[in-house]
Amino acid sequence: MTIFGTIGIFRKYIPLPSSLLALARGIIGTAFLLFLVLAVKRDKLSVEAIKRNFVFLVVSGAFIGFNWILLFEAYRYTTVATATLCYYLAPVFVILASPIVLKEKLTAKKLLCLAACLVGMVLVTGIDGGSVTGVAFGIGAAILYASVMFINRKIKSVSDYERTVTQMAMSIPVVAVYVLLRGGVDFSAMNATGWLLMAVVGVVHTGFAYFLYFGAV
Repeated sequence: MTIFGTIGIFRKYIPLPSSLLALARGIIGTAFLLFLVLAVKRDKLSVEAIKRNFVFLVVSGAFIGFNWILLFEAYRYTTVATATLCYYLAPVFVILASPIVLKEKLTAKKLLCLAACLVGMVLVTGIDGGSVTGVAFGIGAAILYASVMFINRKIKSVSDYERTVTQMAMSIPVVAVYVLLRGGVDFSAMNATGWLLMAVVGVVHTGFAYFLYFGAV
């Protein structure tokens, strides 16, 4: 959580469009996570299991890619604190949708907790005219992340590491197409500091952080 929670600070100092940064994050993070899984843990990827769940992996990978884009846009338009708080409303959306998607009962206790979360978010972020766009991007990212949680319930016989590596890999071509449609790849604004920070975001905040997270799970 310490690693995930500091990504917004790094994003503030990387002079790239959010879509291009998401693409770079996907490429670097996937490569490093794949290295950790294959070389460090010495796990093998089940090609057959991945094939059986291919559609779900592609869709969830696309959602992850666009989730990153919206999150980086949120960091660009509002404060790191506000964007982070909005993004972590994802569990709230999961609970709200669970009666429809998972057929789970929405109890009075859950509703009370949800209300407290939403009121707390509004009080802490202090939403005003200057941050509405950033808040909207943050909430959009949260909705996409919540959607990935639901799709993951549909993926069978694939380990957490396999699923994550595949989803991140699937996010790359989807985001790449979006980048090309938005004007293409242009790194001319990057300096040495930007390249270093982007490498940290890809290796530490993506590959290594996901490795730690799913290792804990």
